[in-house]
Amino acid sequence: MIRPQPPEDRAPGAPRDVEVRVLPVPEALVTVRTVAGDLAARAEFPLDSVDDLRLAVDEACTCLAALARPGTRLTVTFAVDDERITMTASVLTTGPTTLPTDTFAWRVLSVLADDVRVLAAAPSSRGEAHRLALRVIVERATDVPLEDVLPDTGAAEPAGETAAVALLSDRRPRSAGP
Repeated sequence: MIRPQPPEDRAPGAPRDVEVRVLPVPEALVTVRTVAGDLAARAEFPLDSVDDLRLAVDEACTCLAALARPGTRLTVTFAVDDERITMTASVLTTGPTTLPTDTFAWRVLSVLADDVRVLAAAPSSRGEAHRLALRVIVERATDVPLEDVLPDTGAAEPAGETAAVALLSDRRPRSAGP
């Protein structure tokens, strides 16, 4: 189920919220990953940020799905604003469960996202389920200098120009005519 926030409730620059609920099974997690990528692309995030968000969402949801109480749903909310996308995924668990932070999955999340937090809520009364959540924030990438993106060809740079400027400048041959 996808519920976008109504446009009339949205001021310019205010977050746009989407909630998705799926079964905590691998086949359903594809939908959540696709929604994440679509939201980031529509918000005109750089392609690297779109990919990072998509992978981080997949990893977070996979971790939580493994702990989900049978018969429950994985709930994922996205808040999109001009600077970041915040994803919060949660499941009901059978007991007070935490996520280990010394695993490969946690390392992947930490590398892909700008901020990752585990959130847990104990039941308000005996016999109720615990809720375990992960909050993942991916910030819009800042401007990266072209020399950090372009491959190093080993060729010396033209005097007074960076490699990026040399590649992007207009270097049409001049005619030798009269």
